[in-house]
Amino acid sequence: MDHAPSHPPVPDWRRRLSLYWKLTRGDRPIGWLLLLWPTWWGLWIAAEGVPPWWTWFVFSAGVWLTRAAGCVINDYADRWLDPHVERTKHRPLATGELRGREALAVFAVLMLVAFGLVLTLNRLTVLMSVVGVVLAASYPYLKRYTHLPQVYLGMAFGWGIPMAFAAVRGEVPAVGWLLYVANILWSTAYDTWYAMVDRDDDLKMGSKSTAILFGELDLVANGVLYALMLTALLVVGQRVDLGPWYFGGLAVAAALIAYEFVIARKREREPCFRAFLHNHWVGLTIFAGLALDYALRAPAA
Repeated sequence: MDHAPSHPPVPDWRRRLSLYWKLTRGDRPIGWLLLLWPTWWGLWIAAEGVPPWWTWFVFSAGVWLTRAAGCVINDYADRWLDPHVERTKHRPLATGELRGREALAVFAVLMLVAFGLVLTLNRLTVLMSVVGVVLAASYPYLKRYTHLPQVYLGMAFGWGIPMAFAAVRGEVPAVGWLLYVANILWSTAYDTWYAMVDRDDDLKMGSKSTAILFGELDLVANGVLYALMLTALLVVGQRVDLGPWYFGGLAVAAALIAYEFVIARKREREPCFRAFLHNHWVGLTIFAGLALDYALRAPAA
């Protein structure tokens, strides 16, 4: 009698590596991309075009490392919540497949590698990176105490912007801080879409978010946040004399944002999650317009 071929068991080390990959959201690149685009906005504006290649590499690799570390510490902080939330109940810490101390070890390794890269840059950038570590490590705990963790996420996600100016110019001018504020507004808006996915579960567990704070005014509040973000980016473009490619990119980004409201207008879980994911294209479009504007501008006489 024929038997179906049996598959050899997966080695334990390979299974654990896959769990660590899942813990760092290596299988979900959206968070890395949402950090990458604004960091590149900062690098290109600071350098007035393509930044030095090593600085570009340090920040691009650092974005992946710090985002991965942020996911790890977030799951560590949310061990009490994630098993009760539909979207997160299968995460390795929520299921018990990984232990808390393993997560802390992974977090430490990722942050040490990122810090090692930053040490190759100037002193101001190194000092600012310490603030970045504090922001990334403390963010996950805010949802227990305040309805504004999305704002703090924007502060943590956007810290690469002032660091980029520090690395390229040795200082952070006013326009760098304005770009940082624009990113905080953007991050708060797109993470509110994300929070709307979990709103019912968060209410049951006593977790807090902007989606809960805004309540029935969630769509209005997000509209205001996106409008302020685009206004800030318009002012940035004027301050650094960007031209039609940049402003055209902002116009396309505004249309993409309007589409998000069409997607999520009924506040259902899956459409709100799609609206969140859609922000990758918003960030990419703004960067494309910015990079093209610098690449195609006429050389100075």
